[in-house]
Amino acid sequence: GRDIDELTQHPDLALDEAKRAGCTRAASFTWSLKERFNRVHEIETGLRRAIAVDELKLAFQPIVDLASGRIDACEALLRWDHPTLGPVSPAEFIPIAEGMGMIESMTAWVLRSACSAAASWPGDVRIAINISPASLKSSDLPANVIATLLETGLSARRLELEVTESIFLDDSGQTNAILRELQRIGLRLALDDFGTGYSSLSYLRSYRFDTLKVDQSFMAGVQDNREDRAIVHAIGHLARALDMDTVAEGIETEDQLMHARQAGFTNVQGYLLSRPVDRDAIGRLIASGPLLPKAVPVGIRTA
Repeated sequence: GRDIDELTQHPDLALDEAKRAGCTRAASFTWSLKERFNRVHEIETGLRRAIAVDELKLAFQPIVDLASGRIDACEALLRWDHPTLGPVSPAEFIPIAEGMGMIESMTAWVLRSACSAAASWPGDVRIAINISPASLKSSDLPANVIATLLETGLSARRLELEVTESIFLDDSGQTNAILRELQRIGLRLALDDFGTGYSSLSYLRSYRFDTLKVDQSFMAGVQDNREDRAIVHAIGHLARALDMDTVAEGIETEDQLMHARQAGFTNVQGYLLSRPVDRDAIGRLIASGPLLPKAVPVGIRTA
């Protein structure tokens, strides 16, 4: 360090690194820790102005119904192009926003922007929005959802909230109460990245999810990996028995699409069909008609 401030800051950074590594660990300061600290600080500073100056954007990726080939829903994906850092991944800035206490205002912005876009689409096309575990701890979320639906005129059944299995690690009971209140409003609930976290079949029994989304890591290996194929087919069979829709994420090849059909999935999502696009482009894509040939292979549920 070059001065007293640096010399006192650097051990703190090493201490934080040791805490991240777990109990009874030691860590020494390295300049990579300082670089990470500076980047986090710049992201924190940028996030405080991002919503106010309209730097945050939404992209939309179609979720296609395998039976009809048409767009059944679109997932809203948050994007941020930082003025100096360039594009910053949500995987990086969302946890920082949670730590800053900004996630509620960010979630409100996403809900309002996504529902406003969906209100201009045909009435049978839904909007899917990821909700972070931190947002689900806010007792204001149901009221904010209702206010957004009233403001945009979107019906509750056209809004699908996607949550991950990590939310069930919270034993406070507040998350459970909020989930049930959201269901009473009439929203659809999707369990995202199913099979990659802390999977438990009791979740499916307790919450009656409308949709299971199978993580793209399973679909990536479905052609060459027997275990992945078995898992994908098992999830498809389970969802059909429970009368749930299924989405195969990360579909990038025709082979993956074929395996999704064979597993009995109802919907697919991925670059083979469309990359995420902006609001105007998704409107044109929805209006253009089916993205896949209409087909009902054996095993596909049509009702």
